[in-house]
Amino acid sequence: MCNWTCEEFVRRHVTHGEVAGRRVLEVGARNVNGSVRPIIEALHPQSYLGIDIEMGDGVDEICDVMALTDRFGEDAFDLVVSTELVEHVRDWRRAFNNMKRVLRADGVIVVTTRSPGFKIHGYPFDYWRYEREDMRRIFADFTILALDDDRVAPGVFVKASKPADWRPADLSNVCLHSVATRRRTDDLQRSREIVFRAGYWAHVYYRRMLSESIRGRVKRAVGWLRFR
Repeated sequence: MCNWTCEEFVRRHVTHGEVAGRRVLEVGARNVNGSVRPIIEALHPQSYLGIDIEMGDGVDEICDVMALTDRFGEDAFDLVVSTELVEHVRDWRRAFNNMKRVLRADGVIVVTTRSPGFKIHGYPFDYWRYEREDMRRIFADFTILALDDDRVAPGVFVKASKPADWRPADLSNVCLHSVATRRRTDDLQRSREIVFRAGYWAHVYYRRMLSESIRGRVKRAVGWLRFR
């Protein structure tokens, strides 16, 4: 999924030469509110495979990002695309490493994701926020070809190529902004994650089950009690 600025980034930065006659993998391909697939398919790839953890529009095969190398092996694709996925993956280091590994030498990866300030959005859950400097560190083992901020919402877009002598970068000391803790951390404790998940879904069901007028009354009642 992606917004129109993601689509614009792909349209501007992914070239015909990088796609025509080549193998493309889209990770997190389910089309919820937009897809870059038509843009890339118009450049005539040899093949285009969309994977996700559940079937839906744009998904050709169910496969978790954690299983990419097990399923496809290394150096399997010429272009890897992932729009609005990596903020939803708890083990983000492994996710990036797997996407890098299935990409052949001199291949290109395109990633779009959200930055601090973007609202919580669970598909099926939400963990991280990325900034430009995070992408520079994550792709320190690649050549960054384009790095932009989303102009309409907090987010960051990156395009990078894999060198012929690629060696994976050490990401163990990289800290990301956690949605759960609202600060940078190198990992998310399972207990903190459970508490945050419970609070998030309680809020979701509260909004779904109660009308806006009733929620307003509850909010006013809580405010009245607070200042008694």
